[in-house]
Amino acid sequence: MTFLTIGHRGVMGVEPENTLRSFVRAEHEGMDVIELDLHLSKDGALVVMHDADVDRTTDGKGPISDFTLAELRELDAGEGERIPVFEEVVDAVKAPLQAEIKDTAAARALAEVLTGRDLLDRVDVLSFHDEALAEIRGLLPTARTALVASRFGLDVIDRAHAVDAGMLVLNIRRVTLELVERAHAADLRVIGWTVNTPDHLKLVRGLRLDGATTDFPEIRRAARFTA
Repeated sequence: MTFLTIGHRGVMGVEPENTLRSFVRAEHEGMDVIELDLHLSKDGALVVMHDADVDRTTDGKGPISDFTLAELRELDAGEGERIPVFEEVVDAVKAPLQAEIKDTAAARALAEVLTGRDLLDRVDVLSFHDEALAEIRGLLPTARTALVASRFGLDVIDRAHAVDAGMLVLNIRRVTLELVERAHAADLRVIGWTVNTPDHLKLVRGLRLDGATTDFPEIRRAARFTA
């Protein structure tokens, strides 16, 4: 199967992360898939942002959940970009998406959008939270889901199976060949993050991963020539 390059929050190494500008650039650079993060605003909008608060990536301060969408729209998310909602990303790019649920409460709202916009064939649902993936599976039995993990052992395979996930998205600093082989034997695909250097790319190809999440467009170009 083709090795995938996944644009991390768009291409956050060269554009403001999780903005429409970053997502459009990722598609222009030929990323196979675009990854983004979801939280709920105070009034229930599916806000695209990584952190639980707005401090790091905008000129505001405080938890996302304290802001209405209209209030979030007033913030600068980098180079004049505004914080998008998930539906805007769906309309702005045509590439497949990985939607990572950062706030478990966002699972139901995401399920409604995926159903209403007929997006189940285009969007993979990711989360660090087993319970969020279990809820998505209950709401959308045919959804493609992936368990994300930073600190893990071989038990992550059992965790994925327990929530019926079809893919693992793992921190490359802890991935081993044994884990990858066992995951593949268990019919799980394995994606590594974050792959930002040629050495990282050589590592994930050597480990026989199925794809790499990267901040930089040049990793996409390099991956085409790395066996």
